[in-house]
Amino acid sequence: MKITEVEKAEKTPNPHGVDARKISDTEWAQVMHITLAPGESLKKHITPVDVVFYVLEGRGIVEIGDERMEVGADALVESPAKIPHRWTNESDGQLRVLVVKTPRPAEPTRLL
Repeated sequence: MKITEVEKAEKTPNPHGVDARKISDTEWAQVMHITLAPGESLKKHITPVDVVFYVLEGRGIVEIGDERMEVGADALVESPAKIPHRWTNESDGQLRVLVVKTPRPAEPTRLL
């Protein structure tokens, strides 16, 4: 059994400049934990694989393609491969999102 505690996981450097931690990385999938402080956002980007976002805490704005919606804790959002997307935290509290990429990306994410 392998257990990873998010708070003890090393922060992963990223072009968004946010707290992102890789908490699982297998040949089949990659799982990240992202925390956005109030006012922080991800830059719009394209991921080469399907992504599932699960909001753990807070409220945020998710943009996928031409769609934009505010979602909160316990919401699951599916983002198809190669569609521009990003998250923005316009709230007064932190936003924590679990990110699952399947299959594991073989090429890097591309910023727009």
